[in-house]
Amino acid sequence: MLLGYIFWRLVWSVPFFFAASLIAFALIQAPPGDFVTSFAATLAQSGDVVDEQRLEALRERYGLDRPFLTQYLLWISGVMRGDFGISFEWQQPVSQLIWERMGLSVALALGTLMFTWAVALPLGIYSAVRKYTVSDYVLTTVGFFGLAMPNFLLALVMMYVAVVFFGADVSGLFSEEYQRAPWSWAKFVDLLKHIWLPIAILGLSSTASLMRIMRANLLDELNKPYVTTARAKGVSEFRLLMKYPVRIALNPFVSTIGWAFPQLISGAVITAFVLSLPTAGPLLLQALLSQDMFLAGAFILLLCCLSIIGMLVSDILLAFVDPRIRYR
Repeated sequence: MLLGYIFWRLVWSVPFFFAASLIAFALIQAPPGDFVTSFAATLAQSGDVVDEQRLEALRERYGLDRPFLTQYLLWISGVMRGDFGISFEWQQPVSQLIWERMGLSVALALGTLMFTWAVALPLGIYSAVRKYTVSDYVLTTVGFFGLAMPNFLLALVMMYVAVVFFGADVSGLFSEEYQRAPWSWAKFVDLLKHIWLPIAILGLSSTASLMRIMRANLLDELNKPYVTTARAKGVSEFRLLMKYPVRIALNPFVSTIGWAFPQLISGAVITAFVLSLPTAGPLLLQALLSQDMFLAGAFILLLCCLSIIGMLVSDILLAFVDPRIRYR
């Protein structure tokens, strides 16, 4: 039953991918004009002469004069072969621009997700078990503070504290000597020295939100009759808590994986600018502003794929956690 459930979820992911790719391509084509129009406006602002023949040659070279469906089919067929096209602005293959940034973005998202779960899960359980105590009120206050504080403002505060009181280097994810260096063990260690600050900043708001979700779900379960029956039978409090209420309360907790990945990558653009992070967010924003359609389309498509993968992982984990899901 479980393998059949996973198989059909994998099958349904394929049409979702193509639907997401079509919507992504339509979104980057939605603004009026194209990259050539933006390029001509930039030339006009700088006082250069705009050559219409040159602009038409650019449109013909990049296929911008073709119908929408033809452009999409050419683009998606290239994507299926691993060819994301050429960046208009950078004049480089898109694959060379996105993979390192997407790799760093995914590493940052995974680190933030693990930090969030490691902190939010035990604090949410503790807050529910000790409800209406001083510690519960303190955690609730901290949670509301984390939800209300914008990430970019928290980044500025934590940068100030890290530099003034600890003398830490908070600029980017690498020291200056490792920014252009090939990957090595020393560069990986340098990444670990820098990545803790953005993980803490991005994880605070997610931790506060998931802590509140876990507390609310667990409080609902603790008041149900089966908990009272288990206590009456002499089941120890820790075993009772972990075997039944916590397992059931994890359902909404696990389901957040589906939106956590793309939200951490696309929702941290301002924070990435503040911390000078070489991640996908700033480059995506720049590609959208310049209407660099192949670069922007590749990033949006990868974000959509992360959403699909996140939902797939979330559904599979939910099937493991709650047998009722896979049987239905």
